[in-house]
Parts: sequence; structure tokens; C-alpha cells
Amino acid sequence: MQVFYILYQYLIAFPLSILLTLFTAVTTMLFFPCKNTRWLHAIQAFWCRSCCHLVFLPVSVDGLENISPDQSYVFVANHLSTYDVFVVYGWLPNIFKWLIKKEIRYIPFVGTACKAAGHIFVDRKNIRSGAKSILAAEKALQGGVSTVIFPEGTRSENGEVGPFKRGAFHIAHQLNLPVVPISLTGLLEVMPKGAWYVHRHPVHMHIGKPINLKDYQEENEAMEAVRQAVIEGCAKH
Repeated sequence: MQVFYILYQYLIAFPLSILLTLFTAVTTMLFFPCKNTRWLHAIQAFWCRSCCHLVFLPVSVDGLENISPDQSYVFVANHLSTYDVFVVYGWLPNIFKWLIKKEIRYIPFVGTACKAAGHIFVDRKNIRSGAKSILAAEKALQGGVSTVIFPEGTRSENGEVGPFKRGAFHIAHQLNLPVVPISLTGLLEVMPKGAWYVHRHPVHMHIGKPINLKDYQEENEAMEAVRQAVIEGCAKH
């Protein structure tokens, strides 16, 4: 059965996902003045949910009661798989902008669409880029618009939550926004780093309670508190 499932992915699921990606990218580019509207976000969420449904991933979510769709947050999530993006984009109801590495900008259609959608590009090798990212975030994160960041900076190879980088916390502190931990589980089994096809496995996204960085005296203490909240959310599932 696994052979047929892999063939299905390459012959049906992945081609349809590419078509959906192109449609969503073109729609986002055409309607870029509407980048913060709920109807355009709904189209983008439909694209990501469809990519998960096409490979029959069972996705569940809890903790939605911890957030308000009209409040701006800095969401931080652990990073396990390429499908992390589809799960967060598909099932997180808030309008948000990704803080993403600059290399995404050069992917045909996708890079242009990300720019049109208002996502924030970061050059992780350039220190000055961090300051520009904060300025870009300050302009973008208004009127209930949030950001989502993978603070580990890369995908975990063993499922453990690695050390967090400071970017998300600088933005949260600078803009006085609460940080919301997101815990993703099951995605390492779905498509680990280096894999070329999907393994069907239950996936869960836990949305934790917002954390106010002002409750902590030191930034390192706040970062570790958020990291532990992510780890605890993973342990529940």
C-alpha cells in the first residue's frame, strides 16, 4: 500500500498542490492591495488545507480559545517539516505575516506572492537585516495582523525543540506584543528533513496562552519560558 500511496502523491497529490500553489500565488499578486483582508487569507488557508487533505493528513487543533482574531501577536512555533507551513497557515485563524528567510524570495511565483502578501524577508547572515525586519514588522503588524516565526531557525532532525534565536523576541518587545507558543507534533513523522514523499500520520497543533515578555526581567529568561511552553505543548500530544 505504501508504494501506491507514494505513486498517488507524485501522480496526483503533488501536481494538484502545485496548481493550487500557482492559483493562490497569482490571486495574491493580483489582489495585493487586499493583503490584510479575511477573504484573501481564507483563500490562502484553503490552499494549505487542501495540500494537507490531498495527502490525507489528519490534522487537529486545540487552544483556539487562547487567542483573539482581532489581536496582534508574535506566534512562535517549533519547526519539524515542510508541512509545518501548511498546517499553521491552514488552521491558524489570525491574519499574519511570516518572518521568512530571504531565499524564499527567489522561488518562482511563490517569492513574488510572498512579497505581495506582505511577508517579511530576513537575511539571517546579515546583522543589519534584523533591524530592517523589526521596522518592516512594525509597519505590518497593525490592526490585528500578527507574525509567525520559527525561532529555531531550521527544522529539527530528531523532534527536539532546539535553542531559540532572538529575532521573534526583539520584535515582540519592540512592538509590545504578546508571544503565543505554538506546539506542532506528528510532522516529523510526516515528512522529516531530506524526505521526498509524505508518510501519513496524525498531526496536531496546540496553541498556548499568550505570554507577556514584561513579566520577565531578562530576555533570556523570557525566551526560555516560551521555549518551555512550546515543549510542554508538544508533550501533551
